[in-house]
Amino acid sequence: MSRGRTSPPPPEAPGPGIAYASPLFRQIERQMLAALSRGEWKPGSAIPAERHLAERFGSSIGTVRRAIDELVAGNILIRQQGRGTFVASHTRERLLYHFFHIVGESGAKSYPEVEFLSFAKARADRIAAEKLHVAVGDPVFRVRNRLQLLGAPIMIDDITIPAVRFAGMTEARFRGRASTIYNLYQQVFGVYVVRTSERLRAILADADSAALLGIASGAPLLQIRRVALSYNEVPVEYRISLVDTAHNEYWAEIGRGA
Repeated sequence: MSRGRTSPPPPEAPGPGIAYASPLFRQIERQMLAALSRGEWKPGSAIPAERHLAERFGSSIGTVRRAIDELVAGNILIRQQGRGTFVASHTRERLLYHFFHIVGESGAKSYPEVEFLSFAKARADRIAAEKLHVAVGDPVFRVRNRLQLLGAPIMIDDITIPAVRFAGMTEARFRGRASTIYNLYQQVFGVYVVRTSERLRAILADADSAALLGIASGAPLLQIRRVALSYNEVPVEYRISLVDTAHNEYWAEIGRGA
């Protein structure tokens, strides 16, 4: 046996359930998201100066700035040169350029005309419960809209939202909103949609959707299944959209902030 010096054994990899601590800026980012979720900083309002946040979180200004950079990249906060950093708010322009992906054949963006069709109280079915992280049978609100571009019907939206997050929602409140649906969520219920997750498939129009879109039954449609997520990836809306793509297209720029 060799009497020479042996090398120390390599360090053990962390076992199941053991994780390295996340970087400090990520911890601050999560704490800022928690503050936003509590409504500590309102939509459109300025957040505290970086030096005050550094004191609050016990970190350097550079670390706070990096956390803010992440929230700006996610379109949760907005920097305004010479004014400060503000909580983003939902507007018609934000909807058009970040959440509405249907364009005409020319590719030009235009704001859709939204026609209200129905509002109802219901119970979550299995799919809605899974998407919204509620129990089957929990109360939900269901809304149906028809959207038009340049005077032609092009889309049907079936929207499901959990009553637990939208207590006090009524048909009158929904129909009488001053701006977009996501603006209503934010301004009235404190629910801010940070991003959406979408899945697309081709289907055939049934008699109901065909009549609403003015197309033949059995015509091809694009089905978009969207889950809207708020702070900390909390699902707040499940939406199924049916799109007539005979003269329209789904358009999104991959890699661009939502």
